[in-house]
Amino acid sequence: MIAIFAASIAFCAYTMFGYPVWLALITRWRGRPVHKAKHLTTVSLILPVHNGEGFIADKLASIRALEYPQELMEIIVVCDGTSDATGEIVRNFTGLPRLTVIELPHGGKAVALNAAIARATGEILFFTDVRQHLDSASLGNLVDCFADPEVGVASGELIIREPDTLEEASVGLYWKYEKWIRKQLSRLDSVPGATGCIYAMRSTLAVTLPPDTLNDDMYLPLGAFFRGYRVIFDSSALAFDYPTALASEFRRKVRTLAGVYQIVGFFPALLGPRNRNWIHFFSHKLARLLMPWALLSAGISSFFLPAPWNTVAVEAQAGAYLLALAHPALPSGFPLRRVTAPLRTFVVLMAASLCALAIIFVPARVLWKQTRVSKQQAAGAGSQESEG
Repeated sequence: MIAIFAASIAFCAYTMFGYPVWLALITRWRGRPVHKAKHLTTVSLILPVHNGEGFIADKLASIRALEYPQELMEIIVVCDGTSDATGEIVRNFTGLPRLTVIELPHGGKAVALNAAIARATGEILFFTDVRQHLDSASLGNLVDCFADPEVGVASGELIIREPDTLEEASVGLYWKYEKWIRKQLSRLDSVPGATGCIYAMRSTLAVTLPPDTLNDDMYLPLGAFFRGYRVIFDSSALAFDYPTALASEFRRKVRTLAGVYQIVGFFPALLGPRNRNWIHFFSHKLARLLMPWALLSAGISSFFLPAPWNTVAVEAQAGAYLLALAHPALPSGFPLRRVTAPLRTFVVLMAASLCALAIIFVPARVLWKQTRVSKQQAAGAGSQESEG
């Protein structure tokens, strides 16, 4: 049992801390720069949306403000079974070049993307979602990445606005950790996916998505990756979003982590020698799916350690979980909340990883849930992120 406990703790420590340290070291030795240059070409901007009337006008305004030649752009908005005024707002919006609206029955984001890709004529496809505001230079900065012939997909960076609560701040802290890893992977070779609300790819590399795809922002980039191209992360291309409450982040993580299981089924080569970054895919993606099981293994094996280490191990783990559970009951402003908030976020994300196994038992569409952010909670607007 000592060996099981030690291995479980070591695995968790590697996943959370050891791998990022190792990644930082090897990127210093083996970094591959992206050879960006001014690169003007035709772009098809693809925006799938389902019931996004609370955000669509602001989104279109940020698209109109993009610093990219309008004569090189076409904009394709796919209304995925919208039952609100989204389509009407889009059709009445002025000042956008070559604006096309596609109306579809509600079929999910993958179906909406397939319809837009089939209609697109640009050399570059630029994918974005309805809620996030685009920086005016974002499109140009992404397109410049394709001056490098090795780049097949270029992903931008999502910036989370200032949080209102410690809970939202803890979710934002996790996102900063994730972005740091993506930046290192990009410097090394490729990221195993893109930021769904802001990424671009060569249209010649786009393929048809299976209708039930949960992570289109992994499926499309990995198709390019396995054709020998790089999938890079460009922090000069920015999009901005509102903070996410932990309950919404839990539902989103269940979907995206379930999508990782699904992606492995779509691309079994991820686990073999055809994946030139297999160790990073395991350490960055699969290890996070396994970590809750390692924590359970550590918890159970703690009871069978020799005294007094069994007492120390059990009490330490129980104390951490109790602090996470106690967070909602603590008064606002209580100093301990600065400890309990990140602990609760960690526990919730581990629970989401366990729940991601639901993909084995339920249809993928069941895992699509509405993502609620601070603006929606304040104004009562509704939108489904990444499902169109």
